[in-house]
Amino acid sequence: LIQTVKEHGVKAGVALNPSTPIAMAEEILDDIDMVLLMSVNPGFGGQKFIPSTLDKITRLKQIITKRNIHVEIEVDGGINRETARQVVMAGADILVAGSAVFGADDLQAAINSLKALN
Repeated sequence: LIQTVKEHGVKAGVALNPSTPIAMAEEILDDIDMVLLMSVNPGFGGQKFIPSTLDKITRLKQIITKRNIHVEIEVDGGINRETARQVVMAGADILVAGSAVFGADDLQAAINSLKALN
């Protein structure tokens, strides 16, 4: 499926739920463009960030660096100003922030606050 997607000029990625080990994606890392690490259990917004995700991000980043491949790490779930800083420090490239932005009184201020972490 990954090869079919890429033959159509589209980037390919995989998503790993909190309980899914990184090892499930290791063998295909050379073939994909992104790994989405879910930092909450999928289903509804507003959940708290699962701290063990930080270790997964770090370990995945180490594997990517060691193999000298370009695979982006995206993190989705429980992202706010505090957790955003932590996941970026751990090695994440892309952050998905739902409730922290859409639940804020000032959407633009919330977005700017997260962007300022670069």
